[in-house]
Amino acid sequence: MPLSADIETSVVEASAEIARFDADVGAEIAPFASLLLRSEAAASSKIENLTASAKAIALAELGDRSRRNAELIVANTRSMQAAIQLADHLDEQTILAMHYALLSAGHPEWCGQWRDRQVWIGGSDWGPFDARHVAPHHSRVPAAMADLVHFMARDDLPPLTQAAVAHAQFETIHPFPDGNGRVGRALLHAMLKGKGLTRSVTVPVSAGLLGDTAEYFTALDEYRDGDPAPLVEKVAHAAFSAIGNGRQLVADLREVRAAWRDRVPTRRGATTWLVADLLLRRPVIDSPLVQRELEVSAMTANRAIAPLVEAGVLTEISGASRSQKWSAREVLAALDAFADRSGRRNTL
Repeated sequence: MPLSADIETSVVEASAEIARFDADVGAEIAPFASLLLRSEAAASSKIENLTASAKAIALAELGDRSRRNAELIVANTRSMQAAIQLADHLDEQTILAMHYALLSAGHPEWCGQWRDRQVWIGGSDWGPFDARHVAPHHSRVPAAMADLVHFMARDDLPPLTQAAVAHAQFETIHPFPDGNGRVGRALLHAMLKGKGLTRSVTVPVSAGLLGDTAEYFTALDEYRDGDPAPLVEKVAHAAFSAIGNGRQLVADLREVRAAWRDRVPTRRGATTWLVADLLLRRPVIDSPLVQRELEVSAMTANRAIAPLVEAGVLTEISGASRSQKWSAREVLAALDAFADRSGRRNTL
């Protein structure tokens, strides 16, 4: 798999930047890891034209089923979580588990097995005429996936290059009736974690790919034509732009959290500050969530929430007393700004 010297240099530099970002952000006892993972899941979903605001996603995490796209993005977050948790043992069952986490709620009949029908990308629902890519016949999927797993187990390739190629091969096989793009990008993160390039956080590579999705899809086409170089280069460049965006998100959240210290007149060590930390990864809360996350009583949870409401850190977004919910608007604004930056064309 020969790559040009320029691309190999990009891979080396991107790998170093990924490791540096992971070390810088992961070293803190802060909830940035979960927020970055959710932001990456949202970006990966956006590549599939599934969009939702940070508030809608946070509400869906609390069980709100009124916004379908937000529910799907939460499911994609679960798929990425499964990928990261299973990163040390990547095999066919791991990939099936990622797919189950993504689609079990909506299409349980598709989960736990490879597809049993022909699929294609582009064209029309009537047939593969003029399709962008026709995936292998479903009878060939088990052998193709076994071969992919064997490739992922190799230890003689740069991790970022190997992850990019494995992702492209997964998308080429298209082993499921639906969810291939999202599972394939989750697989990329699982490989980065499994190969030791990341340890603590999810680098938002999909957020970098969003800068030019047409170029990303073209690079996948070129891979299928036998040239992996454009796809490897695209993933390396996406990592650079995504890390810059991720660092901005972390800086914005640090600034928000620091400003709260001046606005909330509560002693250090109080449960209120544990709730404040919780808001950085769960920016919409209710009392039962606080009780579960902090293992406190309802009375303690409500008392801890009150000073944040009084200081304007939290804003009530539902009126019923038994189902009151509050949002941290500044955190939601930072997450939406991250998403907006992800959608801009990068100039790398």
